[in-house]
Amino acid sequence: MGITYFSHSYTLPNGTLQDGFTILGHTIKYPTTSSFLLTKTESKDHIKTVDSIVQNIEVIIEPEAKESKPKISTPNNTIKKKFVPKIPNLSKIDTSKIERISYPTNKAEFISHLKKQLTASKSRIIHYGDSQIEGDRMSSYIRNKLQNLYGGTGPGFTPVAQVYENISAVVTVSENWTRHATFDRSKKRFAHKKYGAYTSLSRFTPQYDSINADTLQLKKASITVKPSTMTYLNMRDYTNIGFHYGNTLHPVAIKVFADGTLIKEGQLISDGNYHNFNIKLAETPSDLKFELEGKISPDVYGLTLDGNEGISLDNVAMRGSAGTVFAGLDSQNFSQMYSELNPNVVIFQYGGNSMPYVKDSLEVEQYAGYLKNHINWVRRKTKDASIIFIGPTDMTTTENGQLRTYPLLPYLNTTLRSMCNTNNIAYWSTFDAMGGENSMEHWVNQKLAASDYTHFSLSGTRIISELFFLSLYMDLTDN
Repeated sequence: MGITYFSHSYTLPNGTLQDGFTILGHTIKYPTTSSFLLTKTESKDHIKTVDSIVQNIEVIIEPEAKESKPKISTPNNTIKKKFVPKIPNLSKIDTSKIERISYPTNKAEFISHLKKQLTASKSRIIHYGDSQIEGDRMSSYIRNKLQNLYGGTGPGFTPVAQVYENISAVVTVSENWTRHATFDRSKKRFAHKKYGAYTSLSRFTPQYDSINADTLQLKKASITVKPSTMTYLNMRDYTNIGFHYGNTLHPVAIKVFADGTLIKEGQLISDGNYHNFNIKLAETPSDLKFELEGKISPDVYGLTLDGNEGISLDNVAMRGSAGTVFAGLDSQNFSQMYSELNPNVVIFQYGGNSMPYVKDSLEVEQYAGYLKNHINWVRRKTKDASIIFIGPTDMTTTENGQLRTYPLLPYLNTTLRSMCNTNNIAYWSTFDAMGGENSMEHWVNQKLAASDYTHFSLSGTRIISELFFLSLYMDLTDN
């Protein structure tokens, strides 16, 4: 206890405070008297102001649908109900406390363009992000709200070889499928760099650099897709199915079955380019099966499960990624796929994975610069798509035995906002929406975030997604 009087707090290059003292040229870590006795307490009033929003916002969050998808049938076909928008009820919400989206200087023009894109007869949104959106978390809530507002059905993109549970579609595949992602550092990347718009691919044979195909045997593979009973009703309805593939250099036969009946068959185009083997149905099959046969697998970029109109939203989760992988992809392959998908809106959600590694403010600024270059690389492949960036959450580290926000995180949040707004990108601060500095511990205590102090719980995901959607909705409706 007495030694604590010789200790003092000093700041490391990354902004972290460290207690200790120097003796004979060596720095010894040791608590100060105040940190040892925990006499300093942090005010949480600025965090708890969010609680009133959180408690009331649960009133307007729709419960997850568990019932079976209703069908109204006639002898000839299924009758479609007239679409009626579901308008959020904001009467019980103090909207002045909701974190609003930050726009470029041309805010009115940006919002007008965005609204025009969302209300188009068919509008695709691609949501790229790190592990915060894995398993269709966040994306599914945003998708459901937008489909309720502007129409549309289906869960959008789903990969073939699954590495995490996806709540929005049930996909089972034969055992010979393998997954390869450009952001996966544990595997060697393919030299061709053709990972497609969804940054990953699946194969049922190895990638052969040089081999005589005559020496190989035919291989079979299958993919079965079923609607998920764990997601919203809108997402269980899909009649426009895309089978996205490329890098096919040898003949591959494909057959598609709906509820056991063969509905389409053919040969994949073996010119090495990207293609979409599209299937359009009258109604959603309870069991959709793809059977492929060939000596060398194509690169399968995944499936899109969409309706014929309204909003489609693709969840593209990239575990461990900081969002700086796009410009390293094959430009022609990416452009070909974007030309087919034609996204109206692209959402990026990154930043958290960079936080433990940036050492000072200069590295924060360098990261923001790299991110801008990759976003612009993607934007150039679109037809004037609106770009929205969702910033990182609060994240904690241990400082002198206590949980604290990473010192450089507020600066990262500010820097990303500035980079976006000067680059014609809308920015929404998850960090500020949570309550700002040291808010993650409060969210964990409220069971709205996991014990890793990084990811949201299921309840927290729903709330943060609703906060983002409401901020967007209020701008689209001038509230």
